[in-house]
Amino acid sequence: MDQDITPFPSAARGALVPRLLPAHPRAAVLLLHGGCETSLRPSRPWHHAALRMAPFHRAIAAARPHGDVLLAQVRYRVRGWNGTQADPVADTYEALRRLSALAGPVPTVLVGHSMGARAALRAAGHPQVYAVLGLAPWWPTGEPVQQMTGRHIVALHGERDRVTSPGDSADYVSRAQGTAARAAMAVIRHGDHAMLRRHGFWHRIAADVVAHLLDPESRQDPLPAQCYATGGFPLL
Repeated sequence: MDQDITPFPSAARGALVPRLLPAHPRAAVLLLHGGCETSLRPSRPWHHAALRMAPFHRAIAAARPHGDVLLAQVRYRVRGWNGTQADPVADTYEALRRLSALAGPVPTVLVGHSMGARAALRAAGHPQVYAVLGLAPWWPTGEPVQQMTGRHIVALHGERDRVTSPGDSADYVSRAQGTAARAAMAVIRHGDHAMLRRHGFWHRIAADVVAHLLDPESRQDPLPAQCYATGGFPLL
């Protein structure tokens, strides 16, 4: 993780950025991009981490099981996690508050990459959150699992990730299996942290997972049964 410390303005911008806003949403998907371990520099929409989520937005929008799914993203105040401040978590809670005011208390799937996946994990106890999908997640040892009670959790982690640990993700999913409604993980063969190797597969599998989470009756689970097992997680 990067180290980058610069003071930031106290005034926060809107934490919720709607991308698709149906007239009467029945569910929502909220995307959270990555960032730095330590940075107080302002987060900007043109930063690489934010731009990397654009194709996931498009893929998820195209794969929505029905047209009344709201799609939005979280806007962070700063780029870093910043230790116990956990700045993106506060931004995520604020985005969920704004989402509720905009669309009502609709069930929401959080889709986070790297630091965004950690923020999604911490915010999963919010009453609107139905599921968390972590993409190359940053889930260090000791992350709590109690907030996943009754929620669904899926981790997709690249085999060749050198920034965050597939082993840590596997450990978290294994611990969550006794708490979450369902917990699964798959390892993306040859996948890297930026999700650029086999990028088309990353986009497609993430969108299919989200579609299944939103409507498990009509959308088949794209993950094999081994992903939900307690042993080693499969390569896709």
